[in-house]
Amino acid sequence: MVEKSFEKKLNYTLKDTKCIIEDTLIPDENSIFIQLQQEATEALEQSPIMRFFFERHILSRNNLVECLASRLASVLETREINEQYLYDEFYLILSQEHSIMKSVCYDFYAVMDRDPACHRYLDAFCYFKGFHALLTYRLGHYFWHCGNKDLSLFLQSLCSRRFAADIHPGARIGKGIMIDHCTGIVIGETCVLEDCVWLLHGVTLGGMGKVNCDRHPKIGVGVLIGAGATILGNIEIGACSKIAAGSVVLNHIPANRTAAGIPAKVIGYADCS
Repeated sequence: MVEKSFEKKLNYTLKDTKCIIEDTLIPDENSIFIQLQQEATEALEQSPIMRFFFERHILSRNNLVECLASRLASVLETREINEQYLYDEFYLILSQEHSIMKSVCYDFYAVMDRDPACHRYLDAFCYFKGFHALLTYRLGHYFWHCGNKDLSLFLQSLCSRRFAADIHPGARIGKGIMIDHCTGIVIGETCVLEDCVWLLHGVTLGGMGKVNCDRHPKIGVGVLIGAGATILGNIEIGACSKIAAGSVVLNHIPANRTAAGIPAKVIGYADCS
């Protein structure tokens, strides 16, 4: 069992507007895989009815890439594109694109570090649709930049239907992202989310009108956006800032600030710790 209390937490600091995560904190693929198998074995003792599920996606697998490809393919399969095809495509990408797997490891850590409801890697891997939606985006983003836009948009559509999160594959999203509860998330095509961003449910990062250029928000490192907040247009939310739940943000917010209201106004400094 992974201990919920870490000796060191994510180190959010402003230094040249970069939020730093100490790499020594981040478990590698093999460590997560070993822990995931141990947690599945322990869970199986308590819930024998889950045997097929755990064996199919974790206990019969040889590494974390196989686990992720299996779990996501089973959730996203359709009559038009079956599970085996999705598994083969996902496995190929995840096994070759090490940058994606590095981001996934950071995402695992972010959920464990920030979500009090997450006590095991097993929780995020099996049940958290925010984690699943983010992985779907990362694969769709790969297809988008490889020129396979139809498949990337198909995955976006599936993500919206299965996880209630509409994340455009053209958006640029960093690592160590936490999407809590996930329902109602909208992230537009030209959005940029830097590392360590935390989104709660119902967040909209949208454009204003039919503008074909760069039209969506740019979210700095370490930003927390509360439930139901709406951020519109090509504006910047500075590093380590916090946007209060239900706010509507139409203008730039400086770094290290807390903003709230409709329209949102800066109401104080944010605690980055």
